[in-house]
Amino acid sequence: MNAKARARRWGRSAVAVAAGLCLASLVYAQQTAGSISGRATAGDTVVIESPSIGIKRQTTVESDGTFSLPQVPPGTYRVTVMRGGAAAETRDVVVVAGSGATVNFGGAQVVTVTGTAVRTIDFGNVNPSFTVSEAELERIPVARDVTSVALLAPTATLGDSRLGTTTTRSGNIPSLGGASPAENTYYVNGFNVTNIVNGVAFNQVPPDAVASEEVKIGGFGAEWGRSLGGVLSVVTKRGTNEWHGGVSLTRQDEDWGGSSVYAQKVGNADWALVSRPGGVTSTTAAAWLGGPIVQDKLYVFGLVQGIDYRERIFGATTQTETRNRQPRYLFKFDWNLNERNLLELTLFNDKTMDRITTWTSPTAYETAKGTNLGTSLIKSGGENTILQWSSAVTDNFLFKVLGGRGVYDRGSNIAGSDCPIVQDVGVTTPGRTLALGCSTATTISVPDAKDTRDALRFDAEYTLGKHTLRAGLDYEKYKVVDGTVYSGVSNPAFGPSLYQIRLLNPGQQLANGYVNTTGSPITYVRFRHFENGGQFKTINSAWYLEDSFQVTKDLLLYAGIRNESFENRNASGTPFIKVDNTWAPRLGAAWDVGGKQDMKLFGTLGRYYIPVYANTNVRLAGRELDYQEFYQYGGSLSGDRFQVPVLGPQLGGRVTSSDGSTPDPRSVVDPKIKPMYQDEFTLGIEKALVGGWKGGIKYIHRDLKSAMDDICNDEGAGAWATAAGYSATQADAIAAAIGHCFLYNPGGDLTANVDLDGTGALTQITIPASALAMPKPKRTYDALQFTLERPWDKKWMLRTSYVLAYSKGNTEGYVKSDIGQDDAGISQDFDYPGLMEGSEGYLPNDRRHTIKVFGAYAVTDEWRVGANFLWQSGRPKNCFGVYAGTLDGVSQFYGDASFWCMDAAGTATLYPRGTLGRLPSVTQLDLQASYSPNWAKGLSVTVNVLNVFNKRTVRGIEEGESSGMFDANSIYGRPILTSLQRPRTVMLNVKYEF
Repeated sequence: MNAKARARRWGRSAVAVAAGLCLASLVYAQQTAGSISGRATAGDTVVIESPSIGIKRQTTVESDGTFSLPQVPPGTYRVTVMRGGAAAETRDVVVVAGSGATVNFGGAQVVTVTGTAVRTIDFGNVNPSFTVSEAELERIPVARDVTSVALLAPTATLGDSRLGTTTTRSGNIPSLGGASPAENTYYVNGFNVTNIVNGVAFNQVPPDAVASEEVKIGGFGAEWGRSLGGVLSVVTKRGTNEWHGGVSLTRQDEDWGGSSVYAQKVGNADWALVSRPGGVTSTTAAAWLGGPIVQDKLYVFGLVQGIDYRERIFGATTQTETRNRQPRYLFKFDWNLNERNLLELTLFNDKTMDRITTWTSPTAYETAKGTNLGTSLIKSGGENTILQWSSAVTDNFLFKVLGGRGVYDRGSNIAGSDCPIVQDVGVTTPGRTLALGCSTATTISVPDAKDTRDALRFDAEYTLGKHTLRAGLDYEKYKVVDGTVYSGVSNPAFGPSLYQIRLLNPGQQLANGYVNTTGSPITYVRFRHFENGGQFKTINSAWYLEDSFQVTKDLLLYAGIRNESFENRNASGTPFIKVDNTWAPRLGAAWDVGGKQDMKLFGTLGRYYIPVYANTNVRLAGRELDYQEFYQYGGSLSGDRFQVPVLGPQLGGRVTSSDGSTPDPRSVVDPKIKPMYQDEFTLGIEKALVGGWKGGIKYIHRDLKSAMDDICNDEGAGAWATAAGYSATQADAIAAAIGHCFLYNPGGDLTANVDLDGTGALTQITIPASALAMPKPKRTYDALQFTLERPWDKKWMLRTSYVLAYSKGNTEGYVKSDIGQDDAGISQDFDYPGLMEGSEGYLPNDRRHTIKVFGAYAVTDEWRVGANFLWQSGRPKNCFGVYAGTLDGVSQFYGDASFWCMDAAGTATLYPRGTLGRLPSVTQLDLQASYSPNWAKGLSVTVNVLNVFNKRTVRGIEEGESSGMFDANSIYGRPILTSLQRPRTVMLNVKYEF
């Protein structure tokens, strides 16, 4: 638009923006707005205008020379100081959601700054967050998904690749501030889109619809909750008073980048990565358009995205091809009902379905295809509807109501689901597990598995002199349909079954108590039947109060309180966890050191809770049938495709863990249980430097105060009951109640409702912590963060950070990355004392040193280059083996699950957590080149090369010792292929915007 047209636009919108004086205050959600503040002459009037979205606001400079305009919608604003009825100074600023823009005025003459103001110190926030706008994302080489953007934040690290993994695609979940990857919350336009089952999935909008992404890692106020890690908030694009649109095409080809690899053992201990065919080829196309349906009144933005995705993986015995052609969309409507009311509607769909076809491989790691084993369908994502109404009752009192429904589909239809799982565990090849038969998956979700969230939220803000008071409440109800069965479920001859051919050496004991007394090894078959599921409800609610008090022009104090309640119901609809009134205080302060708004000292102190995820409903309170039987191996396999072993004489009796009924909710959970929570302290300083630079230092301390997990220590419970004078029958009942795995707060006393005499009447008993022999859960995170940045000035920008961090304890939290277990809150940890022996040390998300640098440079007005660099210390290494200690007699049956492993001499040795060194450090350089020709305005051609030097650093290994950590046949140390640093990837993007 030329200068005259722009002037006409500003003038034509004058009436509309004046009418929108109060309306601008309405567009605030807890994470969808920013602020403008600064200094000027007392008594001046500060006016901000954004004709593109019909907004105008003004305020009077306080007697101390400060002004503040909170809850400003994202966008570009012209900020003008009015003095004596005339414009004295003018600035243009950009407001990003979750961040504050600072504008200081001084002289009496008129000053107009062209362009946009740079990022400055935010004095209206006691703890700044990490925010990246769409414009910044386009200038740097980074994958356009929520996790990849979040990983730009200083204290963010990539979580274990096995968490949140579908059948073939590896997980992509961040660990923030030392917390487990399951302890974050995710928002889109103010609506919580975190998957409630285990916290390692979330809904996402198409990348070209993102206006900004904010990452809060610690220190956030009382309006935020349900997170111990961080809060990731996406704000989408919206329509304006001018029609704008565009199309883009992105291409990635497996032939353009680094090759796929597999792991091959070299010598007795080392593993080599060997090239093989395969990789990812994809084409993504998007088109969008936004503008006024009714000028200055009703706006729309819409985007549709299509994809053609193919991934080929060639394995030792099978190969797979994943295809996905599922379209996605987003539509957003903004309706200025009148000068005091705004209605926003967001609709987006990220439903996707992978079609995974599996073949046998005649030649390992080659492209020749064998028998087609079928096609599996894996679903994820779903439809989301978000409606917000904002109103300005008065100039000082604002409120907002948000309601929404979100769906996340997890259904699957697995090829070969009529085939039971058949495995040769170390019999044919010591230390190796060989897959037999025709099953293509181990466990299968029920076909109709999905989650539905209905949410309602109310927020209000009242300005009273120097106080900005905020209050709110929210209510979220989840309906979860879930279930897990073994493969074979659709075959009436076998059902959901596992057959494992194993060796039982002389003197060894099976889980049912059978002991091999023959003097020779016995080849036996372990048969297990497993299925669970149901429909469950979870309800989370909260309210909060907070006050931001500008004590003086240089000192801001913050105080808040958050109260949360959690309720989880079993498959029959009866509550089995109900926790009310958890109190989470939050405090903070920000001091303008020297009063020049160039140095800020800030600090926060707070407590944070996290909900009980719905997988706990499924595992502990669902209908579950789980039993094991043991047979002598019959000596041959059937000749059909199932290859089910012939069963000889049964060895001992059946071991039943669950009988298929819904357990009494009072019998599976400690009635005095407390949710998981942590305390946190932060202290930092930011300093504005010459030339637009800004530096900062920040210290973060986090301390987990309470954990929630299941305990199965029937031995400890039974021994205590006998010593306490209970009869043998009653002691067995107490042991059985705990042995079925019981949810409580580890490390403390356990209260249980037990049917002592088989009458159905429950008696409440308390087992002391000393009898259960469990350590108290520990997890601390200490980090020192250094940042230095120079914002974009149409020529170049740079953002850098260095973090020194220590993450220590005996539990990672809601998941167990050691073994890739994402059963949030019911992991293997704390089942038996032996599993926790040696568990304290550096945790899986511990990364001692992290350096991140990213930036961009405009070589000419047509050519721009960008770079993104990461160097990060490797993950601590462990060894997990069969328990050889004396704390209990059951941990040994877990297999490779304890910190006891064989040393080089073949002696069982305790190797405490993190004492076996570290994996290699990760180094990655990404580069970008972008061409925007002057002869075709709006056209850009961009090439992103991720991992330029094709580093394939191993970020995760098999830590189970198998046949022995030092045994040549052991798989210990084998790289987990999904954890490898991704190969060099070349992405070509062509975009045209108008």
